Amino acid sequence: MAPVLRNVTEADLGRVLAMNNAAVPAVSALTEASLDDLVGWAHQFLVVEDAGDVVALLITLLPGTAYDSMNYAWFCEQYESFGYVDRIAVDPAAHSKGIGRMLYDDYSSRCREAGIPRVCAEVNTKPRNDQSLRFHDLYGFRPVGEQDTEGGTKSVVMLELPL
Repeated sequence: MAPVLRNVTEADLGRVLAMNNAAVPAVSALTEASLDDLVGWAHQFLVVEDAGDVVALLITLLPGTAYDSMNYAWFCEQYESFGYVDRIAVDPAAHSKGIGRMLYDDYSSRCREAGIPRVCAEVNTKPRNDQSLRFHDLYGFRPVGEQDTEGGTKSVVMLELPL
């Protein structure tokens, strides 16, 4: 049976929280409260289910939310209209199965249909996330900036995918 892309449900949130926090430092850690906030702000909150288990998540935002993130704020300062990939996480057992591409294809398509001109994301360069950097490069994202976060313990490259 093929993986199924769908909207998150309340029943998924425990698994989503665990999967997100297992992916740190590639993504920022979440608490139950911060995940609840993201649920309320999300433009799209998608999961991929495979064989009855959630194996991936994608949380996206549009400009204008109360989200307190340096990276999100950077894009809000640069662009009036964009879809922002706040986080994507794929269970390691599901890597290299096209699930990340499935999520990005779906989100890019939704943005195009809504007239959103670009998808934005950032990827760690410190600590370096080579797998994600390679994925975003192959997908067609281009670097548009860099910044240090978390007191200089992290650095990110800011990426844009023109639609």
